[in-house]
Amino acid sequence: MTVPPAAGPVGPPDATAHGGGGVRGFTVLYDAHCPLCRSARRWLASRAQLVPLEFLPAGSAEARRRLPGLDHDATLRDLTVVADTGEVYAGDGAWFACLWALAEHRATAERLARPHLLPLARRVVAAAAAIRERVRDPRPEPTAGPAGYGDPDDRADCADDRCG
Repeated sequence: MTVPPAAGPVGPPDATAHGGGGVRGFTVLYDAHCPLCRSARRWLASRAQLVPLEFLPAGSAEARRRLPGLDHDATLRDLTVVADTGEVYAGDGAWFACLWALAEHRATAERLARPHLLPLARRVVAAAAAIRERVRDPRPEPTAGPAGYGDPDDRADCADDRCG
């Protein structure tokens, strides 16, 4: 089942979907003009993944070529995740899908998707979206060179969560 990004499923994906074949991979469409989104992409990529995550800049020519049926304007407003099964997750559903894909955070995703924690999770996602709108830079994504002070993304590139 393909769900439009604006009304993405709530909670983590169903690994038993589509005849038990399950989800074997996610394409994450992130805002390449947002330092917060680029940081989240690096963090996700640095974690052990139970479901492989592939990252594409939202609205890019490559994203439009590979996912022609998607509302690409919507992917620039909300984090969007497309499963290899065809399901589309947007907003909080996309964040849950990303956490669900990670070995160390699947249980967290499942907990946050429960009815009593879902309102809190949605507020956190809404706060992140508001911050993204304030820090978004319309310039192209920085080159693959190392990040450092003075670059468009001035956070050091690290995977241990202890960098500034």
